[in-house]
Amino acid sequence: MILDHRTYTCHPGRIKKHMKLYEEHGWEAQRRHLGEPVVYGAVETGDVNSYVHVWAFESPADRATKRAAMAADPQWQAFLKLSAESGNLMSQVNTILTPAPFFGKPAKA
Repeated sequence: MILDHRTYTCHPGRIKKHMKLYEEHGWEAQRRHLGEPVVYGAVETGDVNSYVHVWAFESPADRATKRAAMAADPQWQAFLKLSAESGNLMSQVNTILTPAPFFGKPAKA
């Protein structure tokens, strides 16, 4: 399993506009291709102009296949165009995580 952890930072005062745009034009398409995220939330402390989402994939190949299908989806392409035109986003950081060897193992009694 791998986790795709993404942090997006919006220009100050624009996160609500961006989240609304995503909800109306991107959420359905992204979930259709990637499934349900592990986490999708706005940051409440620290950089409050940011939001984070984490998606789980079986493997790097699974991630590549699903993301390629999403990239080819006209609904997703339309969202990306609207997002770029809105100018809400300031930065994006992507991190691929793999579970530590002890993660998911039951605790010893």
